[in-house]
Amino acid sequence: MAELLKRLTETGGVSGDEGRVRQLIKQEVSPFVDDIYTDRMGNLIAYKKGTNSDKKVMLCAHMDEVGFIITGISEDGMLKFKVVGGIDPRVLVSKRVLVGEKGHAGVLGIKAIHLQEPEEREHAVKVRQMYIDIGATSKEEASQAVKPGDYAVFDSRYVEFGHNKVKAKALDDRAGCAVLVELIRQNQRYDFDLYACFSVQEEVGLRGAEVLGYSINPDIAIVVEGTTCSDVPGVDEHLYTTLMGKGPAITIMDASFYANKELVEMLVKAAQKEGIPFQFKKGATGGNDAGRIHLAREGIKAATVSIPCRYIHSPSSVMDLGDYENTITLISAFLKGCEL
Repeated sequence: MAELLKRLTETGGVSGDEGRVRQLIKQEVSPFVDDIYTDRMGNLIAYKKGTNSDKKVMLCAHMDEVGFIITGISEDGMLKFKVVGGIDPRVLVSKRVLVGEKGHAGVLGIKAIHLQEPEEREHAVKVRQMYIDIGATSKEEASQAVKPGDYAVFDSRYVEFGHNKVKAKALDDRAGCAVLVELIRQNQRYDFDLYACFSVQEEVGLRGAEVLGYSINPDIAIVVEGTTCSDVPGVDEHLYTTLMGKGPAITIMDASFYANKELVEMLVKAAQKEGIPFQFKKGATGGNDAGRIHLAREGIKAATVSIPCRYIHSPSSVMDLGDYENTITLISAFLKGCEL
């Protein structure tokens, strides 16, 4: 499991540039499914035929991650960029990035503190004040390596540390992708047709999921997501959204959808029957692919199971491997007991 997580998180795949992640997943799951294909949006769909039913169950996790897109090159060789997805500018300064298909090393830079006016030091740095330094000395030199439209990702390695914890970029939502891959690898065949969907462009508006919901039109959909975990110093306990190490988080509602109550009850019963630790996600901010899937066609029953991740949308997110493993176990139990 850890080896799969390492490869998935260390592969670059900013929204709109998910090709390498898609290829990796395709190689992992192709031997275990009846069909696998990519739609026009770039979503990857792995299909497993059911034994005796015309019902369809959809699992969904998004392949894309937050990152950057190059918008220009200055005369001194510095790269101008825009953020792709929601990233707190406070985590950016001096972080290492990999730019373009060849992964040119770069550093997110800003004017040195020694050169800043006193009032500048009192405010958080804005993205428009930053640049990416790839070591070039001129626009001509930089243009030989990078062009506008190239993507950049955080340069961050997968590390296991502490008590069963991992640090990596893109745990939102490569952890969810890994869960789906592990479920497919179980090589279980169900009464219903199973569609394991790996979506694109979630971080910029749940775009791939909207297409998937319409094209597959499942009877039910379960989204697997990496979600905010705020059980850290400086946050009042009543503001915790999830707790690390307490199991997968089942969503009641968020800013994008209300989870189907029947599916929530089925997930809870599966967890209780198998003795799987779980929690309910508190708070109602943010959203995920379920927000678009449940609106497709005449409406689709949808629910979300999330893995708590600290420091989400940064180069160093943190996840508990026990939560990850229990998410696999919970969804596996749900699928085996699912009666449509």
